Amino acid sequence: MEIILHVDPDDANPNTLPNLIASPPLDKISSVLRKLPGSEEIYEMKKNHHVASEILKWLSKRISELEESKLHKCLAYDSMLHAAKYGLVEFIDSMRHANPDLLWAMDKNRRGIFLHAIAYRHDKVFRFIHEIEGRKEMIASREDVFDNNILHLAAELGPSSYLTRFPNSALQMQKELQWFKAVERIVPAKCKEAKNADGKKPRELFTKTHEELVKDGEKWARDIAGSFTLVGTLIITMMFAAAFTVPGGNDQNTGIPIFLNKRAFKVFIIADAVSLITSSSSVLSFIWILTSRYAEYDFLWRLPVKLLLGLITLFFSVLSMMIAFAAALFIMLNGNRGLVIATMSLAVVPVLVLIPTLLILFFEILVSTLRSPKLLTSKKKKKKKD
Repeated sequence: MEIILHVDPDDANPNTLPNLIASPPLDKISSVLRKLPGSEEIYEMKKNHHVASEILKWLSKRISELEESKLHKCLAYDSMLHAAKYGLVEFIDSMRHANPDLLWAMDKNRRGIFLHAIAYRHDKVFRFIHEIEGRKEMIASREDVFDNNILHLAAELGPSSYLTRFPNSALQMQKELQWFKAVERIVPAKCKEAKNADGKKPRELFTKTHEELVKDGEKWARDIAGSFTLVGTLIITMMFAAAFTVPGGNDQNTGIPIFLNKRAFKVFIIADAVSLITSSSSVLSFIWILTSRYAEYDFLWRLPVKLLLGLITLFFSVLSMMIAFAAALFIMLNGNRGLVIATMSLAVVPVLVLIPTLLILFFEILVSTLRSPKLLTSKKKKKKKD
């Protein structure tokens, strides 16, 4: 990414740009420390950040001294739009303090900083502009040359650079809904019903532009639910059969399990019951997903919650199954601890492959679902603290 901002290189002041960045303080770091593993990369990152910060300070000072005509000539307004496009909040904030008028930068389609932040899904710029006192209402009601307000832009499909941050289509659709709902909260009521040049309201535009993403999200959710339903069904079958073929068998006269009074047997029975119940719950959750209608707003809360419920119950069913298996081995091979440990070590290999997959998917969905309110809560929290 490159932001072009032309400035006059001729400056007699000793605090010129070359002098400011020639000898960053980081060069004083001991050469011994820089030879440590990974330290060179960290040093380069810190050095680059220092150089960028010094350039930004220098630019801010020069911008504050320029007249309006020169601001256009050095592409200061265009640089603000590029910064909004790439989510560079520090640049926008620094330029704002240098010259507040730069916040009103517009492109040829009459799209300003806030509209660019919405279109390119940069939540930091979104929050920053939204929290500027006295400007929020004016910015929120802006329209471009196509009569699109900011809710129309939020209804457009996000750029691929943004969507590819999320691992699957369902979460991509969830993020798009979160963005749309977040913007919907801040716009005036008239913006929600306003039509653009194509005669579409924001809600109608969102439905049209996200048709394919909804289909992809539905396919992904059905595939996941179908695969994990099969796993849950296999666990149910095994645990149900294990409940009636207990280790050691039953007493032929009384029908009571022979090892009933052993602690390991009690662990086996409890783990078997927990695995059976949780796997049944998991299968029902995934069947619930398979029979869902997959409306747009289902991807916001309903579908993620169903997936989380199915994944967490499946996780506990697998974990309980392994505990039951370990307890059964301990009962059957009592006195041969080495053989028990060796057998259990081999048996957990398939489980170690499945559980990370479950947990990674679980936390991806959980984090994606819980992060949505943060788009607009930071300012409210600041007000409460004040």
